[in-house]
Amino acid sequence: MSTFYVRQAVVDLCNGLSRRGYLAGTGGNIAIRIGTDRFAVTPSATDYATMSAADVCVLRLDDLKRMEGGRAASVESGLHARVLRARADVQCSIHTHQPVASACALLGKPLDVPEGPLRRSLGSRVPVIGYAPSGSGWLSSKLARALREDIQAYLMLNHGVLCCGASPTAAVEAVEHLETLTRMHLTHMIEARAAREPRQRTILLQVASALAETSPFDRTDTP
Repeated sequence: MSTFYVRQAVVDLCNGLSRRGYLAGTGGNIAIRIGTDRFAVTPSATDYATMSAADVCVLRLDDLKRMEGGRAASVESGLHARVLRARADVQCSIHTHQPVASACALLGKPLDVPEGPLRRSLGSRVPVIGYAPSGSGWLSSKLARALREDIQAYLMLNHGVLCCGASPTAAVEAVEHLETLTRMHLTHMIEARAAREPRQRTILLQVASALAETSPFDRTDTP
């Protein structure tokens, strides 16, 4: 069975997320399941602007052996494999360093998700995965212990986020909704600090106002 269309879908997702500001340069990575035993994943250290379907790697799910692809696979392939092995319902996982959610990940605190569209997309809570070096088995094992079927977004301490979904569209929606949730959370924190510190109130409220504005990258079009 040809994997070209799945590999091209990885390229299209990367380009779409880059246009929205969720991926940049070579940062972040994406995986899409292929059947029950393989997945396509972004190559290592490859600029999204020049990446082609031929560059995208196809790995065996159980041992990460490369089956197709002209480049080395992303160092985070093991992270994605952990998700796909543990969650048969997941077809796509996305790791980003998206700006606001990554800032929230630095705080190291889980987030409760309000009722409504955000909860339907993300789940009731966004947990925090403790820090471990990028690309390490330690990081992927920490994520594996936190995985739950009803949670689609995870903050990784000092290392961005991981979102997943039953389709590429659902995974991208989780990325977008996580950015919205974290923007709301940080705006509330800044406004609360402004109330506590009258001398800094003006500048803090200016920061909160700028953060609360809809980002030019928050669009509903499909990548």
